Amino acid sequence: MFTVIETPTFQRLAADVWSDDERLEFVSFIAANIEAGDVIPGAGGLRKVRWTRAGMGKRGGARVICFNRNERGDLVLLMVYVKAKFDNIPAATLLKLKEALDA
Repeated sequence: MFTVIETPTFQRLAADVWSDDERLEFVSFIAANIEAGDVIPGAGGLRKVRWTRAGMGKRGGARVICFNRNERGDLVLLMVYVKAKFDNIPAATLLKLKEALDA
């Protein structure tokens, strides 16, 4: 199982999206399923994981942007958002997030 790293940005955004129990449920899932989600084209290997939220319907689902660092054995959670607020974040913006992580 990989180590999951929650960035400060992810933690701040997650507090607006999930309860602590819901966040921990997602972290447990992603630690055991590091290849979950779709690779975002043009974003340097970042993935978007779709995660349903109880009682929120299709548009209320959460999206998590993460990056799997196989060589280090960790998975970094960069951000989380609600589909109703953003559908897609531009790949160039996400690539900047990844570059900041790699710096």
